[in-house]
Amino acid sequence: MRSTKSLSNAAPVAMRMALAAAFLSAVADRFGLWGPIGTPGVSWGGFARFLDYTATLLPFLPTTLVAVAGWTSTVAEIALGVALLAGVRVRLAALASGVLLLTFALAMTTALGPEAPLSYSVWTAAAGAFLLARDQPAASRALHLRGETPAEVACSGISSSPVPARHAQ
Repeated sequence: MRSTKSLSNAAPVAMRMALAAAFLSAVADRFGLWGPIGTPGVSWGGFARFLDYTATLLPFLPTTLVAVAGWTSTVAEIALGVALLAGVRVRLAALASGVLLLTFALAMTTALGPEAPLSYSVWTAAAGAFLLARDQPAASRALHLRGETPAEVACSGISSSPVPARHAQ
């Protein structure tokens, strides 16, 4: 029983770290931090090549919007990677990560065929992000797990009501 509980506690942390590392590593590659193109493991080696790839995935976009899409995804991946790494607003970050990865998987499938997102485990990462979002406890569940009774919660001022407990009478 104890090992199962330890695993259930460790799995969300492992998923957060894996998603954060994947996002931040991809961003590092776009800025050439993993080396130039041709270096083993490097996909882009620079932002211009990443924008070329963005144009491939989004052929319906006008050229002027390709850079906007590329920068938007890059900023989103930085923000989500940092949030997941730091454990900040994990449920929201995980949900947004799932949406971003699902969008990426659909774009890859449409532009490159079904094999590309499968080979890069994009569907798996999206599913993992959605599971992470689902498994993040809501405030009331977290309080229940800590063993606090409803009376203790009421005295603490924590409420699921939109009106703070001290004002709701």
